[in-house]
Amino acid sequence: ATRTKSADVERADSGIGQMPARKWRNRASETLSSLQAWEAHRPCTDCGERDLPVETDVQNCNQRRADLCEKCRKRRTERKESVLEFVNTEASYGEDLRIIKEEFYLPMQAAGLLSQEQLQGIFSNIQELIDLNENFLEILQEEIDQAFDQGDDDLMTVCIGEIFLEFVNMLPAFQTYCLQQSSSVNMLNALEKEKELLRIFLNVSQNDNTALRRMNLRSFLMAPLQRVTKYPLLLSRIIKATTEYHPDHGSLREAKSRIESHLEHINMKTKQEGNTWTLRSFRQDSKKKREVINIEMRETALKTVGWLREETRFVMEGSLQLAQPPDGQWVKKGSKTLKFQNMQVLLLVNMKRVSESSLESAEPGPVKDAVLVLIRDKNNGKFHLLREPLRLSNCIVSTDPDCDDTFELIEIRREAFVFRDSDQARTHHWFRQIRRYSRELGSWKKRRNALPNIMISTPHTRP
Repeated sequence: ATRTKSADVERADSGIGQMPARKWRNRASETLSSLQAWEAHRPCTDCGERDLPVETDVQNCNQRRADLCEKCRKRRTERKESVLEFVNTEASYGEDLRIIKEEFYLPMQAAGLLSQEQLQGIFSNIQELIDLNENFLEILQEEIDQAFDQGDDDLMTVCIGEIFLEFVNMLPAFQTYCLQQSSSVNMLNALEKEKELLRIFLNVSQNDNTALRRMNLRSFLMAPLQRVTKYPLLLSRIIKATTEYHPDHGSLREAKSRIESHLEHINMKTKQEGNTWTLRSFRQDSKKKREVINIEMRETALKTVGWLREETRFVMEGSLQLAQPPDGQWVKKGSKTLKFQNMQVLLLVNMKRVSESSLESAEPGPVKDAVLVLIRDKNNGKFHLLREPLRLSNCIVSTDPDCDDTFELIEIRREAFVFRDSDQARTHHWFRQIRRYSRELGSWKKRRNALPNIMISTPHTRP
């Protein structure tokens, strides 16, 4: 066999000559240097800044935290502490509620120290608050445990704002308790003077029962008031330590706004009832005042329809102009001939609950009923209904091209109403929402040749 030259072997093995190979090695070395330089100045995973200290994996075993700048590392620590403070204080509040029930309510009931009516007057809706706290705390603790199990030591995946908004219906329960607090304390003072056995029981409990920490019953009865007023402060601490890019940032701000609005509403109701005490006051602005008014209107509407709060959804609410036409020829005459009055209107939908695990189901169930509540503007500090709610299952909603700034709602065999908003686009939005539930619930739609079907039918253009 002919011996092959060494140069031919080199070309056959590498496919490139010595010069290209040297250039490739130089370029690879430059690329590696660039990667090392970028790694030394890699951006922070939270804020994108490049002021990270140069650390190797050996120097810092927690690579995830090594990818953070000093500022974001400190912020994550503060956020974790704030989240744990929220959960731990909720657990402590729940323990105080348990003491109220097990160390005071049940022993006083078993001994016959007070009648059931007197117990109800002193302890108000304490059982409702206990149930709410247990459910709320269970979800919070599950989120904390799940985060730790998944290796999220900073609790960045825990969304307190979203959980709080899911349980926002606990706020009316706090309102019920707070508004009865003054009368509860007055009743307890009067009964303690009147009943010697009650006075002895309370004194012995405070001095000898170690679970009470030498606190009297009045101190424990203040726990719900202290808790509800502390929510805004706790949420503010979490917001301060949460970057605006975090998915829970918006929910945290909304939760804080909702609780502050409810506290303003409780203050207002307390003053109306002539009580001298109030909850801590908050900065008032137009947005807060509007939300307080909305809360009061929702309470009036719920009391009127008699639905459960957790099964009720407020689809739309706001001010509309309303007129009652004397005959059906108002369209030809024009809406200018109608006499409109301002009215507060709420569209309520009764939803069937899908899950019992939370107060507000994430997935709404089927619609059972829908009503339109008409409320007059405030007179003497109170809202008054114009009439009983309009059940959309008995109503027909239509519009006319000649009067596109209004829509008409006809209650079958009863009255007709014409509505409009100052903004034409919002008028159309109201119309579409009301018509949707009217069509979905209306029993008249089964009658194919009925007059309502003719009335709402729009002319079709033939080709």
